[in-house]
Amino acid sequence: MILFNLRTRPVFYQFKRGIKGVDQRTCGSHRRRLLDHFIQRAHTKYQLVSLLQPVMMSSHHSHGGCPLALVILLLVSMDPTATEVVTEVSNCTEFFLDGTPPEIPGVLQHGTIQDQNRYKPICQTFYNTKRFMTLYDTDKKIPVFSAYRYTGHTVDRPSAIWKGEPQLETPTSTEVNMRKMKKPTHQASLKDYRGETYNKGHLFPSSHASDDIVQKSTFTMTNAVPQDKTFNSRSWGIMEENVKDRMDELCYNQNDQSEAFVVTGAIPSANTPPLNNKVNIPTILWTAFCCYNKVSGKWLAYAHWGDNNANTPRLQTKTLAELNTAHKVEPFPNDNCRGASQS
Repeated sequence: MILFNLRTRPVFYQFKRGIKGVDQRTCGSHRRRLLDHFIQRAHTKYQLVSLLQPVMMSSHHSHGGCPLALVILLLVSMDPTATEVVTEVSNCTEFFLDGTPPEIPGVLQHGTIQDQNRYKPICQTFYNTKRFMTLYDTDKKIPVFSAYRYTGHTVDRPSAIWKGEPQLETPTSTEVNMRKMKKPTHQASLKDYRGETYNKGHLFPSSHASDDIVQKSTFTMTNAVPQDKTFNSRSWGIMEENVKDRMDELCYNQNDQSEAFVVTGAIPSANTPPLNNKVNIPTILWTAFCCYNKVSGKWLAYAHWGDNNANTPRLQTKTLAELNTAHKVEPFPNDNCRGASQS
């Protein structure tokens, strides 16, 4: 049986046509390296194996197997991560409890973005499936928040490539695939973090992803903020693990399936010099989740936040009301979560 993605097949034959007539003397030495690279990533591109066979056969008649090497190079450069920069958060409501987005004064109110030139909603899509939602601040070049639905987690952290979002740079672009970006204007890049004391801190942490594919979808610069390394590895990292354990233990819907809704955000700094004179370093990170507990028949909600520095102590569990009082953020503006307990 031949397994492949029909959407990929035309691209494959376009590549195959494009390699005809290439000077094969220039790339024979790269064949083994490219083949190894392809094998390492083949588990996410298995659909193309059968389509590669004709090219593999034809490579025996070429000088150094250049056609095969070029096809592999082109295929591994194709990342199935696509993000859709949309105009309304309503395009991604499946990641909000009851389809209701957070309330953040001056940013997002009653589902309406207050400054659509600055704040861009992104439906973070991977393998043609929406995985989570991000509201991105193109001025501060950090996400305001990422929202996701927790359905259990996988164990291993994947080897993933950090990407940028082309449509944030050129809104009229039809290029939806994430890719490496050398000098983006409206978002952070890997270069901004080089030699710095800050991690690329996930708002949707890969450790909360349900499988390898969802994990890889979290490795986008639009899902990361400059996070103090000590804060990330200690108090914040410990909290992420504790929250995961708590959701695994308590959050089961009426179908007895693991389910919780999570929103994690960052409060930008007003005074701290930006990272690489470009990327805002947030002063505070916050997170909250809300879920139904089938055993008790009650809704549960928890919140955490902490200062983005090395001296932040262990984070204390708070209520949604306390989060709203302290930082004017309401991640779940609905009756179920507003009246939720912590037991």
